[in-house]
Amino acid sequence: MPKRQSLRKAKRTFSLSLEVVSYLESERRAKKQKSLSAVLEEIVRRQQEAKEMERVSAAFSHYYDSLTPREIAEDRAWGDFAATQFPDEV
Repeated sequence: MPKRQSLRKAKRTFSLSLEVVSYLESERRAKKQKSLSAVLEEIVRRQQEAKEMERVSAAFSHYYDSLTPREIAEDRAWGDFAATQFPDEV
Protein backbone atom coordinates (compact mmCIF):
# COMPACT_ATOMS: atom_id res chain seq x y z
CA MET A 1 0.00 0.00 0.00
CA PRO A 2 1.56 3.35 -1.00
CA LYS A 3 2.26 5.70 1.83
CA ARG A 4 0.24 8.89 1.90
CA GLN A 5 1.31 11.98 3.69
CA SER A 6 -1.16 14.62 4.56
CA LEU A 7 0.09 18.15 4.49
CA ARG A 8 -2.17 19.02 7.38
CA LYS A 9 -2.58 16.95 10.50
CA ALA A 10 -5.02 17.47 13.34
CA LYS A 11 -3.79 16.67 16.82
CA ARG A 12 -6.33 14.64 18.84
CA THR A 13 -6.31 12.70 22.06
CA PHE A 14 -8.04 9.33 22.34
CA SER A 15 -8.57 6.92 25.20
CA LEU A 16 -8.03 3.34 24.08
CA SER A 17 -8.11 0.04 25.89
CA LEU A 18 -4.77 -1.50 26.86
CA GLU A 19 -5.44 -4.34 24.41
CA VAL A 20 -5.88 -1.90 21.53
CA VAL A 21 -2.74 0.03 22.47
CA SER A 22 -0.82 -3.25 22.67
CA TYR A 23 -2.10 -4.22 19.22
CA LEU A 24 -1.12 -0.83 17.78
CA GLU A 25 2.34 -1.12 19.34
CA SER A 26 2.85 -4.59 17.85
CA GLU A 27 1.72 -3.32 14.44
CA ARG A 28 4.06 -0.33 14.75
CA ARG A 29 7.01 -2.61 15.42
CA ALA A 30 6.05 -5.11 12.73
CA LYS A 31 5.62 -2.41 10.10
CA LYS A 32 8.54 -0.34 11.36
CA GLN A 33 6.34 2.73 11.67
CA LYS A 34 7.57 5.80 13.53
CA SER A 35 4.44 6.28 15.60
CA LEU A 36 1.18 4.78 16.77
CA SER A 37 -0.57 7.61 14.94
CA ALA A 38 0.88 6.36 11.65
CA VAL A 39 -0.43 2.85 12.39
CA LEU A 40 -3.84 4.15 13.39
CA GLU A 41 -4.03 6.34 10.29
CA GLU A 42 -3.22 3.35 8.08
CA ILE A 43 -5.97 1.29 9.75
CA VAL A 44 -8.50 4.10 9.25
CA ARG A 45 -7.48 4.53 5.59
CA ARG A 46 -7.88 0.78 4.96
CA GLN A 47 -11.33 0.96 6.53
CA GLN A 48 -12.21 3.95 4.32
CA GLU A 49 -11.03 2.06 1.24
CA ALA A 50 -13.06 -1.00 2.24
CA LYS A 51 -16.19 1.13 2.70
CA GLU A 52 -15.62 2.75 -0.69
CA MET A 53 -15.25 -0.69 -2.31
CA GLU A 54 -18.51 -1.76 -0.65
CA ARG A 55 -20.21 1.38 -1.99
CA VAL A 56 -18.93 0.80 -5.53
CA SER A 57 -19.86 -2.87 -5.40
CA ALA A 58 -23.37 -2.01 -4.21
CA ALA A 59 -23.70 0.54 -7.03
CA PHE A 60 -22.66 -2.07 -9.62
CA SER A 61 -25.06 -4.61 -8.13
CA HIS A 62 -27.88 -2.08 -8.12
CA TYR A 63 -27.19 -1.20 -11.76
CA TYR A 64 -27.14 -4.80 -12.98
CA ASP A 65 -30.08 -5.81 -10.81
CA SER A 66 -32.12 -2.97 -12.33
CA LEU A 67 -31.57 -4.03 -15.96
CA THR A 68 -34.55 -5.26 -17.89
CA PRO A 69 -34.32 -8.60 -19.71
CA ARG A 70 -34.00 -6.66 -22.98
CA GLU A 71 -31.08 -4.62 -21.62
CA ILE A 72 -29.40 -7.79 -20.35
CA ALA A 73 -29.74 -9.39 -23.79
CA GLU A 74 -28.34 -6.26 -25.44
CA ASP A 75 -25.35 -6.18 -23.05
CA ARG A 76 -24.75 -9.88 -23.70
CA ALA A 77 -24.86 -9.28 -27.47
CA TRP A 78 -22.36 -6.43 -27.18
CA GLY A 79 -20.11 -8.64 -25.04
CA ASP A 80 -20.29 -11.46 -27.56
CA PHE A 81 -19.49 -9.02 -30.38
CA ALA A 82 -16.56 -7.52 -28.46
CA ALA A 83 -15.13 -10.97 -27.82
CA THR A 84 -14.94 -11.55 -31.59
CA GLN A 85 -12.83 -8.43 -32.03
CA PHE A 86 -9.78 -9.81 -30.25
CA PRO A 87 -7.25 -11.86 -32.20
CA ASP A 88 -7.15 -15.54 -31.33
CA GLU A 89 -4.73 -16.30 -28.53
CA VAL A 90 -1.90 -18.64 -29.41
